[in-house]
Amino acid sequence: MDEPMPTRWSFQDFKMFYDAKFGRKKEAEQKENVLVSNVHTNGTNVVNEEFRNQANGISSETTNGKPQKSLLPPFDSAETRALGESLCRDIIRGNPDVKWENIKGLETAKRLLKEAVVMPIKYPKYFTGLLSPWKGILLFGPPGTGKTMLAKAVATECNTTFFNISASSIVSKWRGDSEKLVKVLFELARHHAPSTIFLDEIDAIISQRGEGRSEHEASRRLKTELLVQMDGLTKTNDLVFVLAATNLPWELDAAMLRRLEKRILVPLPEPEARRAMFEELLPSIPGEEKLPYELLVERTEGYSGSDIRLVCKEAAMQPLRRVMVLLEEEPDVVPEDELPKVGPIKHEDIETALRNTRPSAHLHAHRYDKFNADYGSHIVQ
Repeated sequence: MDEPMPTRWSFQDFKMFYDAKFGRKKEAEQKENVLVSNVHTNGTNVVNEEFRNQANGISSETTNGKPQKSLLPPFDSAETRALGESLCRDIIRGNPDVKWENIKGLETAKRLLKEAVVMPIKYPKYFTGLLSPWKGILLFGPPGTGKTMLAKAVATECNTTFFNISASSIVSKWRGDSEKLVKVLFELARHHAPSTIFLDEIDAIISQRGEGRSEHEASRRLKTELLVQMDGLTKTNDLVFVLAATNLPWELDAAMLRRLEKRILVPLPEPEARRAMFEELLPSIPGEEKLPYELLVERTEGYSGSDIRLVCKEAAMQPLRRVMVLLEEEPDVVPEDELPKVGPIKHEDIETALRNTRPSAHLHAHRYDKFNADYGSHIVQ
């Protein structure tokens, strides 16, 4: 059995932690890390290696034999350092594992994203001077069409530091902290450049400003700081992208639209994309009845990607429901190895699924088309 971890710190351990936490200079010959105890739910104290490294401002990972840069930049106060530590939780360290080919359709959106984000990172030599990369990109379109999936593909393919930011990340109940969080966020992004800041549902953060909209003073200060930081990105050579997504692009402030230079429509899936989704989610089983893909594509006009997934889920539930009827007649619980086999999906199951699932995003499709015609980015052949 492993030896129990120490439950008390030595004076030297506490001194090292105090110096790292409050920004004092660490001695060059220090090689050992701080032991920081993290109380788990079972009441025992265990050493949290990752937090210890973060507290010292170092990273245990190496690239090509060289240590990576510190987790936090040299902040000027303990307060901003604490804010930076809270924002570090929003850095996606794992790989979302979403590739471009996993996203069916949306060829125009994928091509524009590659042009705006991927190519400047892979070939920075070409993107200088007037061709400097776009700093702000907006993905807009009906809900459930794949905007967040595209952001995950960017995080997977670009190999950048990816900050997944929502309103809860940068809004604080303390006066003045929200603006400081925005400033610290962009300092962190520049420190870890190349990096991508993903602002999901950005309309909740920076809707239109104006006295007639009953806007709170704290909200206005937050919006102003975000606009200032985004405009300030052009003053540095660090590669920092702001990738935003929204279902309500017409609610955004005009100043934010100006800073989001690339505005990419993520539309409802085309017939070819819908067929590819159905063939992947409901594959035909050899020897069984072939599923009516043409009928599915024809009957799902105006459905979003999430609606199509619900149709497939509903169709797959029909054979399971037939099995559940049999199981309900049994007086006792059937052992797992004696459970009946779930049958294949039939043509009538598809009809039932189509009747029970309605589209959720087709009513405002014309508004997205109009916004795209007025403000959107297009591919010029």
